[in-house]
Amino acid sequence: MKKIIIDPVTRIEGHAKISIYLDDEGQVNDARFHVTEFRGFEKFCVGRPFPEMPGITARICGICPVSHLLASAKTGDGILAVKIPKIASQLRRLINLGQIVQSHALSFFHLSAPDLLLGMDSAPEKRNIFGLIAAEPELARGGIRLRQFGQEIIELLGGKKIHPSWAVPGGVSHPLTQENRAHIQQRIPEAKSTVINAIELFKKLLKIYQKEVKTFGNFPSLFMGLVSPDGLWETYDGHIRFVDSAGNIVADKLDPNNYHEFIGEAVQTDSYLKSPYYLPLGYPDSSDHCRLDSGMYRVGPLARLNICSHIGTSLADAELKEFRSYENGTVKSSFFYHYARLIEILAAIEHIEIILDDPDILSTRLRAEAGINCLESVGVSEAPRGTLFHHYQVDENGLMLKVNLIIATGQNNLAMNRTVAQIARHFIQGEEIKEGILNRVEAGIRAFDPCLSCSTHAMGQMPLLIEVVNKNGTVINQICRY
Repeated sequence: MKKIIIDPVTRIEGHAKISIYLDDEGQVNDARFHVTEFRGFEKFCVGRPFPEMPGITARICGICPVSHLLASAKTGDGILAVKIPKIASQLRRLINLGQIVQSHALSFFHLSAPDLLLGMDSAPEKRNIFGLIAAEPELARGGIRLRQFGQEIIELLGGKKIHPSWAVPGGVSHPLTQENRAHIQQRIPEAKSTVINAIELFKKLLKIYQKEVKTFGNFPSLFMGLVSPDGLWETYDGHIRFVDSAGNIVADKLDPNNYHEFIGEAVQTDSYLKSPYYLPLGYPDSSDHCRLDSGMYRVGPLARLNICSHIGTSLADAELKEFRSYENGTVKSSFFYHYARLIEILAAIEHIEIILDDPDILSTRLRAEAGINCLESVGVSEAPRGTLFHHYQVDENGLMLKVNLIIATGQNNLAMNRTVAQIARHFIQGEEIKEGILNRVEAGIRAFDPCLSCSTHAMGQMPLLIEVVNKNGTVINQICRY
């Protein structure tokens, strides 16, 4: 058997590689996505006071720190056993919408647009953000400005663009000012115009990328995410819903606090990424990940648009209707993550506009005070890449005893592996493999917009290889743990 290694996978957040296995005839036998970095937040957070956790876990990632900040603060709310003030909840929702705008803009305009606008087979030295700026300066500028808009919302609420410590157990630390509200409102029309133009552009590109639409993670799976009690698109609160590929609701009104009843967590020896699955249907058979009864599920923008009944804003709901017209049941191709991401930016901007129009949004009643009333709590929020779980256990003094994090990228792990195998089998035929074909394998991963710094939270004992090398570079001893 022969092996092709793509190392590193480019234009993603974090470090990973892809292994493609060929048989003796040069046909793809299998492909694997390996996350090769490890963090360890679950371990070194043990012993810390739980009020510190939002500030600590926000530093898991520089791309989506708000996601961890909010999930952690919500977990702290549960430990205090408080209902936070209404405006505190609205402000948390507002900063999360800003997070979605800036992260989705980064993914589409900076990381994936070079493939989509310059071509999957374009020269790699030009297929990057600088090549995009040269070829499409207005589009690139619009993407930068759109991301800046989301970052400004984070900064104006949280105090800084990266790693804010503004959300705390019980609420938030300070209010939105009239001046900052006016600044955000002033920028809404430009942001809305930019994403509407990007949506129209992407729909035109779909005619060019029909092969990619059919082969980039186009298979049956479940989809999971948060929805409101009436099925509305949700980013901050609500309950868990699972939908199958036909659009049927498999499970609904699931309490995130009981996630262990419907989410199983598996580990694989070749990656530091956990592989969560829908527990009632079991872990997918490695030989057939696309069985209809498989426990594999997807999260993130594609899943959120597949599971919700509506978004609740006029422009985004119109796009949602068109989005769903591309396939029967659910939209199954992971290539449509790009489209879903743009629709979510539009939805976020419309919801930001609604929240800022609330006359009470400048209220200073923002925090509920209480002591430790529960020793265990789960906080859930929708990160840009999908549903995020924080699960804490504390002692009577509020010191952390156990931490478990279930990250969106990990929940897409089984689907990402299935995607790279599907792309490789379709495009690789024989031993002559062009660079553009390997780029398509990478682009299949980029469609999910994985955040690997967030997601390396594997359970159990991981494989380890230590090599002892002399001054001449010769390996003189190896210690292996599997």
